[in-house]
Amino acid sequence: MNHFRCILLLLTTLLFCEPLTAYPVLHLFNFQSQGQNVSMAYAYEKPMGSSKGTVLLLHGKNFSAYYWENTIHHLNQKGYTVIAPEQLGFGESSQPASYQFSFQQLAKNTKQLLDSLDATNLIVLGHSMGGMLAVRFALMYPNLCKQLILEDPIGLEDWKLYVPYSSVDEEYRRELKKTRQDLKDYMLKNYFHNEWKNDYDALLDESSKFFARQDFQLYAKNMALTTDMIFTQPVCYEFDQLKLPVYLIIGQKDKTAIGKERADAGTAEKLGNYAELGKHVAAQIPNCKLIPLEGLGHIPHVENFAVFAKALDSALSD
Repeated sequence: MNHFRCILLLLTTLLFCEPLTAYPVLHLFNFQSQGQNVSMAYAYEKPMGSSKGTVLLLHGKNFSAYYWENTIHHLNQKGYTVIAPEQLGFGESSQPASYQFSFQQLAKNTKQLLDSLDATNLIVLGHSMGGMLAVRFALMYPNLCKQLILEDPIGLEDWKLYVPYSSVDEEYRRELKKTRQDLKDYMLKNYFHNEWKNDYDALLDESSKFFARQDFQLYAKNMALTTDMIFTQPVCYEFDQLKLPVYLIIGQKDKTAIGKERADAGTAEKLGNYAELGKHVAAQIPNCKLIPLEGLGHIPHVENFAVFAKALDSALSD
């Protein structure tokens, strides 16, 4: 896919002297937040014919709208309009120099974007950190949401009860030292259950591009702040407050748990057991259906899109 993009970019530059925006095409929403002028990048893709509704895609912590490419195309083919924002600090959105990150703030930012597009009656699909944000968004704006789909959401357990705290300063130092190989090692162990495929290289390229950018220090600081947000702002105590239909799509090999490397071996082994956590959370949510995906890890829509698409279609058809 990267080679294909490069060829298209070269041809477009030669023929039209203009750069080509990679798919999904990103737009910018400019607004003010916490006294700063910021921009939120987002994909906004409509189906060819009339739309069945709008799906809001919320990305995870090490990702951007890029990894939703197949999902966006699939949803468009099914007749859905898709909005996929990149939260502040991620992807092509602003890297604020000083920002108080919270799931409430990110939900409010997303709401402002949706208001600018007159988007209502949403199906909200959140993956990983985006699952935590999706829960917070649905709780804050229940009248905007008609359905919630959570794909391997993190935060199904409260890690701060089991894992020693790591300060923002400590996390910032870790982020500054991080390399592409470090990120690959993390993904291999936590996302892809120690089975790397060449297809994942494009995802790794996109997720590690900040290491070479001039604003890397700002990015590293914002990654440290969002790690702290995830660790200190659990949503797991509010699952029973969700009143809309919820679908939990859970890769049964997922073992993701923020900070488990700081816990003792016995505790770390028990954290991030998504096969069991999915059942536990599904029992807490009043109107919830669990869709387990055997043999898959933390990112089903990347690891095996055909299997994920079948689960997604099942949720959308109910």
